[in-house]
Amino acid sequence: MTEEEKYKIISNEYADLIIEYDRNERLLEQFKGNTVQVMNNRFAIVYIPTATITGRSMSLFGYSAIPSCYGLLGTASFNASGITRMRNLPNFNLLGQGTLIGFVDTGIDYTNPIFRKQDGTTRIISIWDQTIDSVDRFPGGSEYGEGILYGEPTYYGTEYVKEQIDVALSSQDPYSIVPSKDEIGHGTMLAGIAAGNPSEAQDFRGVAPEAEMVVVKLKQAKQILMNYFSIPNDVPCYQENDIMWGVQYLTRIARRLNRPMAICIGLGSSQGNHDGRGSLASMLSIAADFPGICITVAAGNEGNTRRHFYSNIDPAIGFKSVELYVSEKDKGFAMEIWGTSPGAYSIDILSPSGEQIQKIEPGLLVNREISFVFEETIILIDYQLAEVQTGEQLIILRFRNPTPGVWRFNVYGSGDLPESFHIWLPSGNFISPDTYFIQSNPYTTITSPGNAPIPITVTAYNPDNDVIYQAASRGYSSINVVKPDLAAPGVNLTAPTLEQTFQLFSGTSAAAAHTVGVTALLLEWGILKGNFKGITTVEVKKFLLRGAERNIRIRYPNKDWGYGALDIYNAFNILRFDV
Repeated sequence: MTEEEKYKIISNEYADLIIEYDRNERLLEQFKGNTVQVMNNRFAIVYIPTATITGRSMSLFGYSAIPSCYGLLGTASFNASGITRMRNLPNFNLLGQGTLIGFVDTGIDYTNPIFRKQDGTTRIISIWDQTIDSVDRFPGGSEYGEGILYGEPTYYGTEYVKEQIDVALSSQDPYSIVPSKDEIGHGTMLAGIAAGNPSEAQDFRGVAPEAEMVVVKLKQAKQILMNYFSIPNDVPCYQENDIMWGVQYLTRIARRLNRPMAICIGLGSSQGNHDGRGSLASMLSIAADFPGICITVAAGNEGNTRRHFYSNIDPAIGFKSVELYVSEKDKGFAMEIWGTSPGAYSIDILSPSGEQIQKIEPGLLVNREISFVFEETIILIDYQLAEVQTGEQLIILRFRNPTPGVWRFNVYGSGDLPESFHIWLPSGNFISPDTYFIQSNPYTTITSPGNAPIPITVTAYNPDNDVIYQAASRGYSSINVVKPDLAAPGVNLTAPTLEQTFQLFSGTSAAAAHTVGVTALLLEWGILKGNFKGITTVEVKKFLLRGAERNIRIRYPNKDWGYGALDIYNAFNILRFDV
């Protein structure tokens, strides 16, 4: 990519494709004439004119090439997690000193006092704001020069470093110097839970109050992608490739500064096969295996939304009927049917008015646009007999102006072998809560990238009554990998708001923020205090799983709690006896 081409990254006249080329540059040659931006040795982003995006794009480029859309996961815990008891041990009074905590989210309110040191300077190492396209030199000059300062050039957004933020904080108008703002508050909430300074008056304390932070503020997904999946314009929506760039930025800063980093991902998507093999999930698993990097992911809040269907197909019958209630609030959405190998699956459709679409036979690549005679509904259907990343069959239906009421689908198998399939609707606010499966299944609802095998996937529970958060997504993954890994406090956690007050928040992203603070303490103990210099996410996870609190009346691991409730004191207590 050249400087002259970088405008395509943010332009709505160009669509983004994620190409997993894995150092085989021949795979990129098919995009000659288009702009290719290499992200790393495994992934590249290709920018093509939006005019070339048609109903056949999924057949042409593959499902995995089109970025998935990610949304936000949600909006007395110290005692429950064993942090208070742990700090009473002289050798384990850990506060995160010397560690970094990274966030890829909605940004941060850097002016909030809970993110400053006692001398008034910031605890934020840098902010990469993907939404601010102009890259201006720091007023008065800077030893760091222009452009991306800590991270390598990505050709979009603007990076603000600690030096700039400190000058902004000392001015009467901070945003005239560092204009990056968190307009939503989700990122500020996560950062506060993980690393906020204590506020005795509000009975608030971040888990790692001496850690420093690196923040990525994501830009909104391109309109072409939101239109493709019929995502409402007023909903926060983030592209998979922007999140991937954010993760790469964080890990590069950690390596450049030679400091351990705990990374928090509080975003999620119900797209994909829920097996941990998507582009972002794969990248996180690779990054999580670096020494000094620990990645925590929220499990999602899809457990009680009725947006998942699962069933076996009885070979004697040959099909399974599915009923979907569609609300009048939803003017469009996408629905994904994933069938297990080696079966070949097909569907027929019955609309609420009784209009029937006959069985659509399976094929290697099937692309159909279906219009109804008595209804305004259009359904765009793609079959992929062997989706590239998973090898499983995918049938994706994209509804336009769906008629409200009960839609019925028969999903057909292909033979006498045991066959089963999952169906997922969009997550979060991408669809109204009034569209749902009549016979839904609450399991296998952990959102991507929560099914990635290496990162720590965290669900939420209420420490006041030891009950799992009602909305929390449940495991396992679609290939029966144990997820979630742990449960952490995530109900009624005190956290900062954009008004620089405090309020209670619930959700698995809050639980993930709590956990990422705990992992920063483990990185401090392992790397900075010299107890385990090469510690990675895998070792941190093993410590936490070993020390998790388990109820003798419950069998572990299980689909709700994983291996139990987070208890860092017990993890260290076991280490004391092991040593």
